[in-house]
Amino acid sequence: MSVDTVSLTGWGRTAPTTAVRFRPRSHEEAAAVVRGRGPRGVIARGLGRSPGDAAQNAGGSVLDLSGLARIGGVDAAAGVVRCDAGVSLERLLRVLLPLGWLPPVLPGTGRVTVGGAIGSDLPGLDHRRAGSFARHVSSLELLTADGEVRTVLPGTALFDATAGGLGLTGVILAATLRLRRVTTGLMSVSTERAGDLDDLLARFTAGGDRLPYASAWVDLMARGRATGRGILTRGEHATPETRPAHAGRTRLSKRSGAAPGWSLLPGLPPLPGGLLGPAATAAALCNEVRYRGSARARTGELRPVPAFFHASDALPDVRPLYGRGGLVRYRFTVGYGQEETLHRVVRRIAARRSPAVRAVLQRFGAADPGLMSFAAPGWSLELDLPAALPGLARLLDGVDEEVAAAGGRVCLAKDSRMRPEAVAAMYPQLAEFRELRAGLDPAGAFRSDLSRRLGL
Repeated sequence: MSVDTVSLTGWGRTAPTTAVRFRPRSHEEAAAVVRGRGPRGVIARGLGRSPGDAAQNAGGSVLDLSGLARIGGVDAAAGVVRCDAGVSLERLLRVLLPLGWLPPVLPGTGRVTVGGAIGSDLPGLDHRRAGSFARHVSSLELLTADGEVRTVLPGTALFDATAGGLGLTGVILAATLRLRRVTTGLMSVSTERAGDLDDLLARFTAGGDRLPYASAWVDLMARGRATGRGILTRGEHATPETRPAHAGRTRLSKRSGAAPGWSLLPGLPPLPGGLLGPAATAAALCNEVRYRGSARARTGELRPVPAFFHASDALPDVRPLYGRGGLVRYRFTVGYGQEETLHRVVRRIAARRSPAVRAVLQRFGAADPGLMSFAAPGWSLELDLPAALPGLARLLDGVDEEVAAAGGRVCLAKDSRMRPEAVAAMYPQLAEFRELRAGLDPAGAFRSDLSRRLGL
């Protein structure tokens, strides 16, 4: 096992803190770290894709599980896989797709570990049908504060606290997942432009769930009658009958690739100082090019599965564009019937001319059983903003208040700046989560910068 002292941040590169990082090569070595932890405790970390501070532990220990990445076995008949928590969804997809299976839920990046997907209870593009990631976990192996490994099953209090619990109930070491059957490695994709936010919401709901996967890019720099305009993308798994003739007998593909038609920042070079001040004009131009360059409507376009789900993984790293202060990723959800809150938030951001190049809108279905799971029935908007944007803290504190007043919540797995009082207003099962943690881990073995900041 390797050990070093290192400064760590989340993917957003905000608020670096220093910790002792352990890289275990076995479950036994991981257990030894938990038993020998110091007074500042320990937190698990995967590939570091959490934008905020959920996988940081200032002055304490961080257990880097990226080296524990064994796929123990795939039951291709039953559609089940057992794997270590450090296996990435990207690798799992490469292994499973040629066998005719997919991971149960795929978020917008494959560079997330299985343990991270469970600890964050990540939703995918088809949450209305499939729910979040932990709903498809048959069992998991959890290393608890006493250094013992427990098999945890769905329907138990410990499982519900661990799903979405951000590593604060223990270290997820392995999991058994139920998979999704597919017959080709292609997606049939439809895209359409919407002129404003009302139009976009109407197009989302008009199609129902006929095409199960759906998300939209929203232009948060457009104002006036175009406020909230966007591009809606929907998809379904292609059948053998719809694959192109040149595919021949190749029904399932391992190959990846970027989605055609656009790049995140077409033609925009790195900007000194990030996307601030006059550079917001360049960001607005970028959004204009993306919107105008998209077809008004296109149906039946075939894309490889990885290109559909993980298009952003094939693009250059855009974080330098946000400046040295890093980026804040803000994701919230509000229920159906609270669309006016969504409108107000979009208008507020548009009025600020905040350089929001990335903004993604989704629909969620039934809530998941995790005590601290994020997804709940309604609309979810996720956006990136420069952390150094003047007045950003005040702006987002105000949005927090609006979201909480509407009965919504902010995603903790993405968070890097929320106040503890806001969490209590948004997560009604927080007290139950705290009580379970206190009984399971009275000495506070599992801690993170996020848990200290928010009093979890």
